[in-house]
Formats: sequence, structure tokens, C-alpha cells
Amino acid sequence: MRRTAMLVSAVALAALGSTLSPAHAEPAPAAPDDTRVTSFSDHEQDQALKFWTAARLRAAEQVAPAPAPAAAPAPSSAPADDGPELSVPPVSALASSPKPWRGGGLIRRTSGKAFFQNAAGATLSCSATVTNSRNKSVVLTAAHCVVDPATGQGYRKWVFIPGYAHGERPFGTFTAKKLFHLKRYVTSNNRDNWDFAFVEMRKRNGRTLAGTVGAQGIRFNTPMARYVHSFGYGGTPAEGNGERLNHCQGKEHADTTRPGSTMRGIDCVQTGGSSGGGFLAGFDADKGSGYLVGNISVGNGVSEFHPRLGDEARKLYRKASRA
Repeated sequence: MRRTAMLVSAVALAALGSTLSPAHAEPAPAAPDDTRVTSFSDHEQDQALKFWTAARLRAAEQVAPAPAPAAAPAPSSAPADDGPELSVPPVSALASSPKPWRGGGLIRRTSGKAFFQNAAGATLSCSATVTNSRNKSVVLTAAHCVVDPATGQGYRKWVFIPGYAHGERPFGTFTAKKLFHLKRYVTSNNRDNWDFAFVEMRKRNGRTLAGTVGAQGIRFNTPMARYVHSFGYGGTPAEGNGERLNHCQGKEHADTTRPGSTMRGIDCVQTGGSSGGGFLAGFDADKGSGYLVGNISVGNGVSEFHPRLGDEARKLYRKASRA
């Protein structure tokens, strides 16, 4: 992919804010509770459902992964974020370019698009994936898809459409009850390491999200150098203008483009709108199922990277799972 493919629209730049600036310091020490939660009342969720008409879905700007710097000094020491490995099972070429996902299986149902509105009133979109959880109502996405890093203000009218394709909503629209991200994503200069978020979704017609479409598994504190698959709704014409699910695959490598980075990537780049899409290890292409190990966060025109899901991500996931 050409580097120019990673350029972000003016509206998306406003949404990402300072995420585009290269980091030069380690993350700030965690506060006693590093969680930030944005909650929505039933009335706000009802209004969000009415707000997202077909016309607004088409008009939403695609939020892009932030471009990594072309060159950077040697990485500084990375923050410690270790703990026991944890796996939650699914319910039910070394380099590549994004290609349409032609298969079916669980990934076709559990991947989807998130739509939301920023403080300026702009409508934006990202990708997200349903993950198995205690409350069967959680999706994994990027932190920059739930909060404006420049202000720390959570986005509003947040909805998720599982199985989205060409404007169709095969399983309906689910509204967000609570958005969970780490405070340090906003306060840290090296925020990309913490660019993950979990969202608790409201039941629809009395059924949970996972009860409706199923869910992918999730793993924390996993080793490097696995073969992984990523999925997202990239916004270029070659990716279907954000209207179809695309797929990349490859062997993970460390992010050497940013000092202090603990991110991992593959040599494939999805563009605007793919932000928040899932990285899965142990992926069974026939069944379309695997274990989430991260989400699409940043890219440099050659590789796309995901934050490592360490112990802080595990704690955040548990809070969203029990909400």
C-alpha cells in the first residue's frame, strides 16, 4: 500500500487529535484506577438509534489508523504490563494487502462497524469485534474510536452494527451503554500502547449481542511472533469504501518506528475506517473463529500495528464484562 493511503480526512484528524504526533516518552504511571467510563442513559441510546439513519451511515467519515513516523531513534525501555496468560474461548503468506473477506463463519457476524459523533457534531465510523465475555455484551475496538485524545471527551451516539455490509444491518443496531478506556491513553505521550477500548452494548429485543451473533475468543499476555489475521472496514475504493469487510494476515513483528512502543504489527495496511478492527490468533478460516489479541491502531504505509493486550487490558475487559 502507498503511504498516501494512510492520510486522514480533516474530520478524522480532528477526531484523532494529537494521536498523530510521534511519542518521545514512556507512559505516565498508572493511577490507582486508570479506567475512564463514558455511560449513556436509555434515553440517549434510544436517540442514538433514531439518529443513525441510512443517509447518516453513508455520510460518516472513516476514522483512520494514525500514521507512524518514517524513522525514529532506538526504542527506550517499554512499560511493564505483565500478568498471567488468560484465554476466553470463542462462542460457537507473511505479507499481504487488504482483500475482501470471501469466507463466512463467525467473523462475518462478529465483525462490524461502529458509528459515533464527536463534540463538533461530525459523524464518524470505525471497526469493532464482538468478544466473549461474562455479560455477553462486549466489543473490542480502538481507544481513539471511543474518546477524543485531545480533550478526553467520550464520543456520543455510539452504536455498533454487527455484520455490516453495503448499508445493510442483518442483525440490527446495538447501542452502547458504556465506553471503557484507560485514562493514560489521553494523558500519556506514548498513548498508542494503550489504544484499546471495550464497549458494553445494550440488549436488543431482550437478547445480548453475543447471544445474537456469537463472539470471538480473547487472549491476554500472549507471546510475540504469532501468525495473525486482521479484519476491518477500510475506506479506500480498493477496500470497498468502508462498505465491506476486508482481511489481512501475516506473522507479527515488533514496532520499531516509535521509541517506547510495545505494539506489534504485520506487513499489511488497512486504511481509514479499519481502526478498531480485530487482530486474531489461532484463526480457523473455515469456522471464521479465533482469539482476539489486539485491534488495528496505527500504520506506517507498510505495516499496521495493534496494542499489546496485557494485564491493564485484561482488567479493563473484566470491568466491561461485569458492567
